[in-house]
Amino acid sequence: MEIRDFLAPEAVVIDLAAASKKQVLQALAQRIARIAHQDERTVFDVLLERERLGTTGVGKGIAIPHGRIASLDRIYGLFARLKPPVEFEAMDNDPVDLVFLLLAPAAAGADHLKALARVSKLLRNPAQCEKLRRASDAKSAFAILTAEAATQAA
Repeated sequence: MEIRDFLAPEAVVIDLAAASKKQVLQALAQRIARIAHQDERTVFDVLLERERLGTTGVGKGIAIPHGRIASLDRIYGLFARLKPPVEFEAMDNDPVDLVFLLLAPAAAGADHLKALARVSKLLRNPAQCEKLRRASDAKSAFAILTAEAATQAA
């Protein structure tokens, strides 16, 4: 599974401004709800419920909020670079500036885990994260996020 399988160019947001983790999740829920044709409140509630189980702030300025919604037809992703970084209760207590949200159908089991693993692998690469932090616009960030598949195929 590749990032391109669940991330569309219109699902990349650069320099999203929010004052708190809750505001980040609200803004992302609003955006992905439009893309995935879902109810914004349902998406927000699913993300908030997952955060109550434990933070999705994995450290090094990265968060991967995720959840499952029965009515989805496939996995959807949304990437956002935050400006300024936001306190996200991350494991290392550092504020978060790179967020990759994933929504999956309730029955997506293994595919949901594959998508999470793919995003995690990409964002564990410090060079990729640095490129994302320097990206001038959403188009270049999308190219960075989806470039790894192209280089593996070559």
